[in-house]
Amino acid sequence: MSLVRVHNFSISLDGFGAGEPQSLETPFGHAGQRLHGWMMATRFWDPATGGAGVDDVFAERHSIGIGAEIMGANKFGPPGWQDDTDWRGWWGPNPPFHTPTYVLTHRPRPSLEMEGGTTFHFLDASPAEALAVATEAAGDLDVRLGGGATTIREFLTAGLVDHLHLVQVPIVLGRGTRLWDGLEALEDTYDVEAVSSPSGVVHLTLARRAATSA
Repeated sequence: MSLVRVHNFSISLDGFGAGEPQSLETPFGHAGQRLHGWMMATRFWDPATGGAGVDDVFAERHSIGIGAEIMGANKFGPPGWQDDTDWRGWWGPNPPFHTPTYVLTHRPRPSLEMEGGTTFHFLDASPAEALAVATEAAGDLDVRLGGGATTIREFLTAGLVDHLHLVQVPIVLGRGTRLWDGLEALEDTYDVEAVSSPSGVVHLTLARRAATSA
C-alpha cells in the first residue's frame, strides 16, 4: 500500500516553511535560501562538492520509491503564476520530480509534459481527492507531498501523511507561512525521532503509528 511521505521540508525554529513576501525574485520571501543551506551543502544536491554526512543521508531519501508527487500552488510558482500561460514552473525543462506531479490550484490548466518523465497535472481538489488520483498514478510506489507548509498542514489535518521528515534550521523568521498552526497534539499519532547534525540543523522524523484494535 502506498505511503504519503514528506522529505527535506525545512522550517525555522518558530515553525515557518517560507518567509514573506514571496515573489518571482524571492521565492522564499525574506528567508532567502537560509532554510536550505544545509541541503545545498550535501552530495545529494551537488555530487561534485557536497558532503556525505548525516544531512546527505537524510536528503537522499527524498527520491527513493516515489511514484507521484503532490504540491501546492505556491510551490509551482510565485503569486499570480496562474495568469501567465507560459509559466512552466521554477525548474526549467527537466524538473527534478521525474513522475506525474499534481499541482493543487483553484484555476486548473492543461497538463504540461516536461523532459525527464515529469508531467504536471493541475487539480482543483481536496487533499483526499488529490491523493486518490496520485496514488493511482504511483502504482506500487509511494506519493511524495512536496509542500509548501500550507499544503502539508492541510494533509496532516486530514490524517493523510504517513511519514514526515522536517529539518529544523536554527533561524527565527518571525513571519511567513507556518506549518504547525492548528496541529495541536500531533505527537499523539506519530512517533517522533530527532537527529542533530554537525551543520546545526535537527532532522525530525514523524512516523504515523499503526492503528490498534480495541
